[in-house]
Amino acid sequence: MMKIPLLLHYTAEHLWVQESDDGNWLAGITDYAQDLLGDIVYLEMPKIGNTLIAQQSCGLVESVKTGSELYAPMNGVVTEVNEALTNMPEAINDNPYQSWIFKFKPVDIHDTEHLLTAEAYAKLVE
Repeated sequence: MMKIPLLLHYTAEHLWVQESDDGNWLAGITDYAQDLLGDIVYLEMPKIGNTLIAQQSCGLVESVKTGSELYAPMNGVVTEVNEALTNMPEAINDNPYQSWIFKFKPVDIHDTEHLLTAEAYAKLVE
């Protein structure tokens, strides 16, 4: 059974985003995406300070099967990357919703209106 937490926002490109307490947002790939990719072996994360433009490529996830681009979920600026994943990208396979890839500060938090709810994302991937 695919896990799709209700409190997160989703993109059609299989990223999840969640607001954190400090006003930054976390972004990672969904359970569905990690399942499709298979064993993740390498991550190319966006650089801190990079500008994100919604739906434009900002990184790469490579698995033993394929490579998949990360598409920015919203307009914003990258504020942090999850360094722990550099040496342990397979953590995403084990727990995709704890293994955020990057943090960003959105330009406009109302951009979440363009994201999918858990219900809408579930319909997309069923």
